[in-house]
Amino acid sequence: MNDLAAFWQELYARPDFWGFVSIPIVAAVVTWGHVWMAIQMVFYPIHFVGYRPLLLGWQGIIPRKAEKMAGIVVDKTLTKLGTVGDFLDQMNPELIAAYVANAIERRIEEIVDEVMEEQNKVLWQNLPRMVRNRVYAHVREKLPDVMLELMMEIMADVDSLVDVREMVVRQMAGDRNLMVRMFQEVGHKEFKFIIDVSFWIGLGFGFIQMILFYFIPAHWMLPIYAAALGLITNWLALAMVFRPLHPVKVGPFKVQGVFLKRQNEVAEKFAELSANELLTIGQITREIITGKYSPRTRSMVKRRLMPILESPVARATMQLALGTEAYAAVRTKVGDMSADFALTPMEDEKFNRDRAKVLQVNLAAKIRALPTEEFQDMLRPAFQEDEWILLVLGAVTGLAAGAAQLALGFA
Repeated sequence: MNDLAAFWQELYARPDFWGFVSIPIVAAVVTWGHVWMAIQMVFYPIHFVGYRPLLLGWQGIIPRKAEKMAGIVVDKTLTKLGTVGDFLDQMNPELIAAYVANAIERRIEEIVDEVMEEQNKVLWQNLPRMVRNRVYAHVREKLPDVMLELMMEIMADVDSLVDVREMVVRQMAGDRNLMVRMFQEVGHKEFKFIIDVSFWIGLGFGFIQMILFYFIPAHWMLPIYAAALGLITNWLALAMVFRPLHPVKVGPFKVQGVFLKRQNEVAEKFAELSANELLTIGQITREIITGKYSPRTRSMVKRRLMPILESPVARATMQLALGTEAYAAVRTKVGDMSADFALTPMEDEKFNRDRAKVLQVNLAAKIRALPTEEFQDMLRPAFQEDEWILLVLGAVTGLAAGAAQLALGFA
């Protein structure tokens, strides 16, 4: 007891007493601050802020590399969960095809009017109602079945009509907020853990720093200690999210990377975001109709629709109403328009939500079944490539804090 009292008196007598005893607290606060800042720099700002010609400024790591990150998400995760055809199969393609056919059937008159009026509006509007009804009736009778067959044909061949990687990358590149939100929502507990634990890691290393400083009281080394502490704490905080890869028993406890322990919970969130944001019926249909392989889609549409327009009833009525040349133009126009009209019902918000629920359940089950090595790739890419920036940031911030502490507490 006397030795402890003597040791305390010795410490208290130091001219730098307050600076010395504050080392752990400063280390904890500074570590928390630079880790918090490092996490923010992963996501923000969404758009570059600064003067780009001189490379002065910053853009969040994820929004800056949105295209590359999206490609990694697709390659490491979505492609391992299934093809576009698999996703559509889970959403009941027969129901989707019937939904589109019914939606188009309700708009038959609108579709026919738009096509015919484009060729000769005055003539079409002045035709006897009986003649127009004959055209409506013929198209109404034939088109729904043809559209149903068409949609089933498209869905059976959908993997050759959709480049899912290009679709997702384009979507995320065009909406960098979506990419940021996806990583934040999937890994929000891990990011909070990194920030929270950094204070205690900093405090622990601060005590080590204080002990080292007691035995080696070289003031110039204080910033060096702090820089090393900043780098090590950032590295350790990131490592604790993903390591160890598999549970390791330490005494009565099982230790595993905090993100990896949450595989079941993360599976639900990632499946929800993918089903409702990335792989919706609307997104897939837009890619089919307007994407890289859309000429093939439109060729399929025209091939299916031509029999309707070339039937004796349609040919006689439309040639009577429009003439031979205009009738030929209508055949081409209807093929293009039908593809566009098919897109509209697919973007119905409620219909997309209903189909997403089915896909979400299946995606979540597949993510839960992923090996741990593949599961970590859902979040790991957010840090891996530019991890060195976060480590350097920790070292630089620690160096600055150590220099300030030396100037204020050890002058």
